[in-house]
Amino acid sequence: MKNVLLCTDHVSAVYAVPDPVAENLEEYGVEFCENWLWSSPDAARYRTRDGLCYEVSDFIDYLNRYVFPEEPSYLVQDISHLNPKKSLPQEYRELPRFLF
Repeated sequence: MKNVLLCTDHVSAVYAVPDPVAENLEEYGVEFCENWLWSSPDAARYRTRDGLCYEVSDFIDYLNRYVFPEEPSYLVQDISHLNPKKSLPQEYRELPRFLF
């Protein structure tokens, strides 16, 4: 497991994810956002009349339920109170990151 930084407009958090996810975070994030959410019957609850409605935790649920159920990802630290561009702790500055 490796740590990654996942962000939205309102949430920034460090999660431990399986190594292949950390090493290819962009690929997994794009697959979730651009393919799975729009096409999977299991993702129907995220589709609204206006588009998609989901959180970072939904990406983690997707990884845990459908991609790596044998290696569950988990929250390491919620850092939403910090500005990820300015005030990240040193140990998080070089983490792979994905902005949803």
